[in-house]
Amino acid sequence: MPQALIELKQLGKTYVSGDMETEVLKEIDFRIEKGEFVSIMGPSGSGKSTLMHILGLLERPSSGSYHFAGKNINTLNDEDLAHLRNREIGFVFQAFNLLARTSVLDNVKLPLIYSQDKRRMDERARKVLKSVGLDHRLNYYTNQISGGEKQRVAIARALVNEPAVIFADEPTGNLDSKSGVQVMEILQKLNAQGKTIILVTHETFTAEHAQRIIKVHDGRIIGDDQVKNRRFAADGDTLK
Repeated sequence: MPQALIELKQLGKTYVSGDMETEVLKEIDFRIEKGEFVSIMGPSGSGKSTLMHILGLLERPSSGSYHFAGKNINTLNDEDLAHLRNREIGFVFQAFNLLARTSVLDNVKLPLIYSQDKRRMDERARKVLKSVGLDHRLNYYTNQISGGEKQRVAIARALVNEPAVIFADEPTGNLDSKSGVQVMEILQKLNAQGKTIILVTHETFTAEHAQRIIKVHDGRIIGDDQVKNRRFAADGDTLK
């Protein structure tokens, strides 16, 4: 069996506050291959956001193992994790997390601050903005564009370092139906080009745009299945 991009074995997460322990994730096992489009789905409080934070190297597990691209993250220090996260992972959040009084172009260039090739920063940022249809908005401030455009800026920012995987956390949650369809279409196109996409959502309809759905409930995996009737945003889906 080829090496997985992501592999979890008996992974758990417990938060400790004083004498109180709260077990959020329990005995999580799955693997995600390079080039897959996977939805992690569950209701509020199910543990899916904590799972995404661990997968995205924003938090460490309390138990079990997590291998990312063959690397055991338990053996990496915080500096190594930050470097790996910056180089290999792109994030798209429901709230966009853009700098409001900063241009679209400069927002997309942010992940390149630590790049050794400063001369190519503008070139790379312009290229990814063009790929999401925003090359006409380069010099706009992000508080001058629509919600759908903000999310496309966030996708461009996630792409600019050419990461191995993109994590999209409820990416259509703050958008109208038309903008949501545009965002899902972009994610599906990126996946068709070979990019690994991991989508976190509580909505079945949105989850079915992926190839596979991992269902989380009360901190455990309760389902892991291929999508039989996959939805395609390019066919005119209306996200609800």
